[in-house]
Amino acid sequence: MDRERARAEVERIFGQVLSELRPERLVQQVLRFHAGVLVVDGVPHPLPAGARLVVVAIGKAACGMAAGAEAALGSRIDRGFVVTKRGFGAVHALKHFELFEASHPVPDGSSLAAGQAVRAAVSGLSADDLVLVLISGGGSALVEALRPGITLGDLAQATQALLRAGADIWLLNAVRRRLSTIKAGGLARAAAPARVVNLVISDVLGNPLPIIASGPSVDPGPEAANPGAAIRALGVWEDLPERVRRALGEPASFDPVTNVVQTVILADARRLAELARSAAEGLGYHAVVLGDRFTGEAREFARFWCVVAKHVRECAEPWLPPVCVVGTGELTVTVRGHGAGGRNTEMALAAALELDGVDGVVVASLASDGDDGTSGAAGGIVTGETALAIKQAGLDARRLLAENDSARALAAAGALLVTGPTGTNVNDLYLALIA
Repeated sequence: MDRERARAEVERIFGQVLSELRPERLVQQVLRFHAGVLVVDGVPHPLPAGARLVVVAIGKAACGMAAGAEAALGSRIDRGFVVTKRGFGAVHALKHFELFEASHPVPDGSSLAAGQAVRAAVSGLSADDLVLVLISGGGSALVEALRPGITLGDLAQATQALLRAGADIWLLNAVRRRLSTIKAGGLARAAAPARVVNLVISDVLGNPLPIIASGPSVDPGPEAANPGAAIRALGVWEDLPERVRRALGEPASFDPVTNVVQTVILADARRLAELARSAAEGLGYHAVVLGDRFTGEAREFARFWCVVAKHVRECAEPWLPPVCVVGTGELTVTVRGHGAGGRNTEMALAAALELDGVDGVVVASLASDGDDGTSGAAGGIVTGETALAIKQAGLDARRLLAENDSARALAAAGALLVTGPTGTNVNDLYLALIA
């Protein structure tokens, strides 16, 4: 299978998946307003005369989700507010929403301004009113209100240290929740006594509601173990500001949330995997989902993924080719160098080295939001020819991998997939096509 055909087939699979996961479509499918009643996924929520409907969308998929709400509800939206990543706001023209772009993955002053604006948007409501919260991944960095004694510099320094150390989203958001007054149900409390309904596009494996965007509008539930031990295990405890370490050392106490009346998961990693399997079958592959909760170091996962693919290619078992092996998840990268890339380009570059000279196998690692780290791409598509192409471009693939400069290596080989922001965010997709 040559590189051109490999790329075309991966792009067809990925494109079909993204089409099915369009946030505006997902939201519009579950919303209806008729005769004074808002119906959400079949559940009625009466809005008495004079009651206000406030819609707040937060995350990388916020613009698409808001567009879906606008298509379904139109002028019945009394107040609309969207917060998305800087550069993601031009996806849709919205008539009933105020648009705010903020910083991701490291928060800055725009994140605090967005937090203040969102809290103002839900303040002063009555028990007759309803707040529809549209949540997607990325919301943790985009919207913030810090607890007393914590500064923006503290939060940014802690976030950068954890990201560079390869902290997963569970640990990162556990820390963020401890430092915030808008996360861990804070937005829902600010909206009380108004009712809150959540529509969620999940970017966290297993769909734990308190972790997705750090759970601004859901009950926080019992607090998990103090994150201090996990941070020490990563070796970055002393890199955190003293005020952050002090806050993490205190017992967590989140007040319960009592005004959330419904939460609906619209899409997640499992749905991403199922759609990819269906798309691959449409191209004539025998498609199998190997897993939908893959985690771990990106370059180590690449070795595993390639071992599976090469075994199928060489032994025609446990499946007879042509086969498409599908996986979804969220890998991590321990940053040791200063290059450009992300978890998907790093996985793809490591896979290219594993596949060097192997015929008939294609591996792709792709971010569903089209925004993989600092790569400027969704990820990479590699074959047994990719490592040679990098070498012919005068680059040392192994050195670039060691420097976390995976985007540079893949770009030299024409192996990057650049989509721009896709408008959705449901973890990452891993494909192995075996001819």
